[in-house]
Amino acid sequence: MTTPLKIIVLTDLHICAPGETIIDLDPTARLKAVLTRALTEHPDAAEIVFTGDLTHYGRPEDYTALISALPANTPPIHLMLGNHDRRAPFLAAFPDAPTTPQGHVQQHIDLPGWRLILLDTLDDPQTGTEHSGLLCDARLGWLDHALATAGPRKTIVFAHHPPFDTGFDGMDAIKLRDGPELMARLAAAGVHLLVCGHIHRTIFTTAGGTPSVVFKSPCHQMPLALGPASIHLSVDEPGAYGLLLLGEDSVIVHSQDVF
Repeated sequence: MTTPLKIIVLTDLHICAPGETIIDLDPTARLKAVLTRALTEHPDAAEIVFTGDLTHYGRPEDYTALISALPANTPPIHLMLGNHDRRAPFLAAFPDAPTTPQGHVQQHIDLPGWRLILLDTLDDPQTGTEHSGLLCDARLGWLDHALATAGPRKTIVFAHHPPFDTGFDGMDAIKLRDGPELMARLAAAGVHLLVCGHIHRTIFTTAGGTPSVVFKSPCHQMPLALGPASIHLSVDEPGAYGLLLLGEDSVIVHSQDVF
């Protein structure tokens, strides 16, 4: 039996400048604890993906704090953008981040038997509901090419904003605005898994015909308050990381709390 590839996933880091907190939690300290635990438990991980909301305010000093928080000698770390990020300060801090010709932070990563496709759903400047996501024609066209050129590789797509409803009305109002366009592409291409963040809870669904998972944050979580509620609800529950096990013909999803 072939040993599966391990992919560590963290989302919604919400890093702030030193000394700043979120509901009295230090997001940098929480990130370090969760990432240390993940790397200790899975030193053989092939890749690490951060699926957006790297920072809380998108300021240059926040990205500087993120750089300082990342340990050396890790598997490759791939950074994505979320609604709390800002593209220009991010690219100033990470000038080597892969971008499309239009400047979107998108890339695909080819591994034995698999292609990971990382999308940029940040609508910046935002033109609709505040904090909702967008995949414009250019980004969707890039995705079409990434899917079409995957060859025999199986595909996993990563996007910060879920394209489907989750039962949290407030968060569903700021999901990916062109979600149907994304879900149609994923289903037509037979994508094995869609991985999202944004909600700060662990969620599984087959909406649109593609198995999908949303992971919790290393820092603060959304309480299980379904229906109408504020998007700003946050609780001090354990941080978490996600783990994908990529086999020859399957993907297994784990979520690990870190106390």
